[in-house]
Formats: sequence, structure tokens, C-alpha cells
Amino acid sequence: MSGKSKRYEEGMATRRAVLGDDWVDRAEANKTDFDAPFQELITEAAWGHVWSRPDWTKRERSMVTIALLAALGHHEELAMHVRATANTGATADDLREAMLHVAIYAGVPAANHAIKIIKQTLSEMEGGGET
Repeated sequence: MSGKSKRYEEGMATRRAVLGDDWVDRAEANKTDFDAPFQELITEAAWGHVWSRPDWTKRERSMVTIALLAALGHHEELAMHVRATANTGATADDLREAMLHVAIYAGVPAANHAIKIIKQTLSEMEGGGET
């Protein structure tokens, strides 16, 4: 055992399952003394306490997360979670539906910008570059 909490270990496993080993390995390699407490917090809280809960699938959590990130304008995190759909099972159709909800409940400008990011990210994932 690494000396980390059970929740941290569970969170790290979920984080790797969703974001992929390459992404998490890069984040861990770039971690410094300054942001290590933050990385531990998000691994335990977001990935361990929330994403690891059994009541929703990773696909469902992915769609909700993407909608929230779009609504709040967190564009870098949005693109990261769109890339994670390769692991969560959320489809382009799911993301389109989520953006329709964002448009109605959070505003057309938020959805419009998020759709641009989602299209670009999906195109990159398909090897197509810019759309």
C-alpha cells in the first residue's frame, strides 16, 4: 500500500479508467509540492467520492460532467472530459443532447462555445484535426 487512503486508491483507479493511464501519468509527473495537496484532494473527492459511486454509470457521469463544465465555461476541462468519452462510453449523440440542455438551462452562448470545443475535440479524436 502506498500510504494513501482507501478512497484515494479507489479514486486513482477510477481516474485512470476514465482519463486513461497516459493522462494521469503526465499529471502525476508534473505534480509539484505546490499542487500535490490539490491533486490528492481531487483524486479523493472527485474521483473517489463522486465518480466511484455505483449509482450512475461512467457514461452518465460523463454526460453530466460535460454539461456542467460547458455551462460554467470551463473549456480546458471540457475538452479533457470529451476526450475521456472514449473510456466512458458517452457518444457524440449523448453530447449533442447534453448541449441542448445546456442551451436551455444555462444559455445559448455557453452551449454554442462548448459545441465548438466538442466538435474540435471529437475531430481530433477521430484523427481529423480541425473542423
